[in-house]
Amino acid sequence: MESWDAYNSSFVKIENVTLVRGESIPKDMFHLVCDILVKHTDGTFLLMKRDPQKHFGGMWEATAGGSALAGENPLQCAIRELKEETGIISTDLVEVGREVSDRTHSIYIEFLCVTDWNKDEISLQKGETVDYKWVSREELLSMNKEELATERIQKYIDELSQN
Repeated sequence: MESWDAYNSSFVKIENVTLVRGESIPKDMFHLVCDILVKHTDGTFLLMKRDPQKHFGGMWEATAGGSALAGENPLQCAIRELKEETGIISTDLVEVGREVSDRTHSIYIEFLCVTDWNKDEISLQKGETVDYKWVSREELLSMNKEELATERIQKYIDELSQN
């Protein structure tokens, strides 16, 4: 059983409330989800292909990420998810945005990881990802919603790739 901390829409933790994956999240409560956009020092971005059995299966995803476990802060969640889903080990993550989704009862915290990790040493997570590729900013921005599962992150790519 995976448990999460509960937050209000202002990202204030609600004490003594635990949410459980798979159970309904009460109105006006949210759980924390961290996404990590990985940019190589050569300017390319890492895409991960979702396992066919998952929601949006077979689509490419521009981020690693997932739900924060109870007791995790956003950075701890992002570091863990990055390692689990890509094999990349880094603590040098920069928060680049936050979004609240009433539809999914989620607070999304977006991170950027700029790395010189060996591009051939990406790990796939069984049940999560089945392939990966590195793409240019232009290729990533040209992908459509039938190919790319993480449209939410696209608004950050143009701005971030200029840095």
